[in-house]
Amino acid sequence: MKALGTAATGMLAQQTQVDVIAHNIANANTTGFKAGRAAFQDLIYQTDRREGALTGEDGAARPVAVDIGLGVQATGIIRTATQGGLMATDNQLDLAIDGRGYFSVTRPDGSTAYTRDGAFNLSAQGEIVTLNGDLVEPAMVVPENATRIEISPDGQVMAYVGSEVAPQVLGKLELVTFINDAGLKSVGDNMFLETSASGTAIPVEAGVNGGGLLRQGYLERSNVDVIKQITDLITAQRAYEMNSKAMTTADQMLQTANQIR
Repeated sequence: MKALGTAATGMLAQQTQVDVIAHNIANANTTGFKAGRAAFQDLIYQTDRREGALTGEDGAARPVAVDIGLGVQATGIIRTATQGGLMATDNQLDLAIDGRGYFSVTRPDGSTAYTRDGAFNLSAQGEIVTLNGDLVEPAMVVPENATRIEISPDGQVMAYVGSEVAPQVLGKLELVTFINDAGLKSVGDNMFLETSASGTAIPVEAGVNGGGLLRQGYLERSNVDVIKQITDLITAQRAYEMNSKAMTTADQMLQTANQIR
């Protein structure tokens, strides 16, 4: 009886669904987090009788086949790229990307990662870094006696030093975009890595060629819709229960057949 194995694949699939939903809910307040959803596809079919097979000497043919599916499998976790809401922080080094794009950061091993988490700080050397101390690219140093930092929507970073009236231009933050954002590899710490599926990083200026604008003093909230996640969780739970019931029913049928004398 195939039902036992088929129902088992359904239970495993719903477990994956619950794992994804739990991860989304856990990150409901994570800066710049993008919710994921599990994608599934049916498994191969076992054909007992083929469509088009002759059913009589008069040339009549079977209009449909007898194809019995063998279950379901998870094929991927797809991130939704919708914009999260902007939250005012009044921190001069907090930046939200209003639109498409990612910040580029250099990790301790020298590799480049990408993030939408703009909760930045200054290092001991005055460099703009992430909360983990990763260097934000392009690197720039804020003078030790700077009294205020201003970052324009197009990414230009300026510092007011001492009693000087005119600000010093320190550099310009650039964003990158990808042809397939969903193909980026999540590595934790709100970071993503480029993959062959995402395509290579495309440098863009903020507000130009599809790049989002930078909003100083704001952070991007997670785009997790908690109400939808709870609804999906209930649906996954019910589907898991139904697959469990199918397995129990198949077991009872086998038990009945085994008791026939």
